[in-house]
Amino acid sequence: MLLLNPGPVTLSERVRKSLLQTDLCHREPEFFDLQDEARRRLVAAYELDPAKWSAVLMTGSGTAAVESMIAGLVPEGGRLLVVENGVYGDRVAQIAQQYGIEYEVAKYEWMQAPDIDAIVRLLDTKKFTNVAIIHHETTTGRLNAIDALSRACAQRGVGLLLDAVSSFGAEAIDFDGGGIAAIAATANKCLHGVPGAAFVIARRDALAQAASRNYYLGIARLAKLQDARNTPFTPSVHAYYALVEALREFEEEGGWRARHARYAKLAEQVRAGLAALGMESALPPEESSVVLRAYRLPAGVTYETLHDALKAKGFVIYAGQGGLSKELFRISTMGALDANDMDRLISSFVELLR
Repeated sequence: MLLLNPGPVTLSERVRKSLLQTDLCHREPEFFDLQDEARRRLVAAYELDPAKWSAVLMTGSGTAAVESMIAGLVPEGGRLLVVENGVYGDRVAQIAQQYGIEYEVAKYEWMQAPDIDAIVRLLDTKKFTNVAIIHHETTTGRLNAIDALSRACAQRGVGLLLDAVSSFGAEAIDFDGGGIAAIAATANKCLHGVPGAAFVIARRDALAQAASRNYYLGIARLAKLQDARNTPFTPSVHAYYALVEALREFEEEGGWRARHARYAKLAEQVRAGLAALGMESALPPEESSVVLRAYRLPAGVTYETLHDALKAKGFVIYAGQGGLSKELFRISTMGALDANDMDRLISSFVELLR
């Protein structure tokens, strides 16, 4: 079964076999060697300076990393501007509300790109310590443009908190050219690891000022103990095995640039194949991430019918979310997939529509 959903992904045999390594106590030096390698490789994935940036690991899904970042890196008494144009922007607002963080939402329709000029004007008229935005809004496959906003944040001393859960490892992220204070991401998307290992990559100066609102996901304590080759709780050891092996494979294959090119080629193969069958993309390619694209359901075919027919052929696709569930389906090209797989996918669509 090939997974075309936006994580977890179809694993390479190499990463799958890494899960069979020896059982390991998380208080032994061998585990801390593993943790150190994962953190080092995460910082190196975008060629960051480890003196300025720190990777903080945690056991949980990508949302755990987002929650840790928002709850920890908006300072006490801080004020957060949440940019929302999909499900995951709304989730950030819910996290802020849950922790009693003062926030405001710049809200856009789900099929709409954020108006960065309008957001910058908000920064000039109201006081915010932080802005949170989703890089790849998986609701629609839109890649939100962040560079101009990041520069504006840097100029105003506002910390940008980036949900990069489904972009880290495959899309360009300018860490040093703007105001990014931290990004949140996970092992089981573009890095091709397994669910259970998530992380925040944060500026060390932002970590030094972290708030202490949460317990298990408290980012300041996690960072401090990991720097000292320690851990406060029991991590998902085997998920860390898989993350390290996935990061080794990632580096050997050429890093995020090579992964971007690979996804882009597969995504275009799917887009062209579906377009030839009359199924149009929800967004133009230049506005979309290479990681995932949303497509309009063919006339007279429900998502459930499409999903079940493709699953019988060995492919798992993904539904549209919320109000888009009756209009769209989504296909991701993450994971151990190749052009032959996409050819078989398009052939399956042809048979179904016939």
